[in-house]
Amino acid sequence: MKETNESRYDLHTHSRASDGMNTPEENVKLAKEKGLAGLAVTDHDTVAGIAAAQIEGERIGVHIIPGVEISTQAAGKDIHVLGYYLNVEDSVLLERLAGLRATRDARNEQIIRNLQGLGLSITLQEVIDGLGRSLRPDESLGRPHIADALVHKGYVRDMREAFDRYLAEGKPGYAAQPRISPQQAMEWIREAGGAPVIAHPGLYGDDELVRTIIEAGRPAGIEVYHSDHGHAEEQRYLAIANEYHLISTGGSDYHGVRQGVVFHGDLGSRFVTEETVERLRQAVQQLRG
Repeated sequence: MKETNESRYDLHTHSRASDGMNTPEENVKLAKEKGLAGLAVTDHDTVAGIAAAQIEGERIGVHIIPGVEISTQAAGKDIHVLGYYLNVEDSVLLERLAGLRATRDARNEQIIRNLQGLGLSITLQEVIDGLGRSLRPDESLGRPHIADALVHKGYVRDMREAFDRYLAEGKPGYAAQPRISPQQAMEWIREAGGAPVIAHPGLYGDDELVRTIIEAGRPAGIEVYHSDHGHAEEQRYLAIANEYHLISTGGSDYHGVRQGVVFHGDLGSRFVTEETVERLRQAVQQLRG
């Protein structure tokens, strides 16, 4: 979305609670520096970074929207579902997310075995050591962490090469994992009091699948504005959002800076206004009755 004079909100950011580079507090401070009114913390399969972000947001005047990005699968493709304004203390949600992280851990171990089978000398412990800190039980490792290790060991020049050669879907190091459906993730989010949104549909390369997910899962919105969406994609998904009466959301998908490169986009480079945030609040209020 192009910049306006209205308040800006980045609704898709990651912290080191999953595969981001920054602490939640650092992301909040960066949002303040960039003049954002607020941001959503949407780590992969965890809500571990939200409390710290909210404390910092209250301190410096940045509105924090509690969120999550749940990993799912449909038609053989990895599909991500964002959830907003959900109850991050919901015990059922926390148990379900813990189960997803356990599956992610098993996937990471298989990726390491695949890389070792290709003759690369790398261990999961080396990946963890590369964090420079202890990994909390409610945090998760992702492929970007493994990519970092490959860079540091000299097997690839940067993260992009790590994914292009080894870690992307269809590459020799990639490992699929059993995942829940997008519809199930949306139900989990609604049951935790939140509003589900389909993340970055342009990355799936299958608009008919996106339509099928919308019709089956009944999300509140679709992420129209994303760092990996060009203008044509934005217009296409805006039309789909209007067709299905969905909220058009957007965010940078900021993961921080790795090897001098911002991944996926700089914080605040994609955003929505207060009107969109208010529509998400209303969707949640209607859900909660």
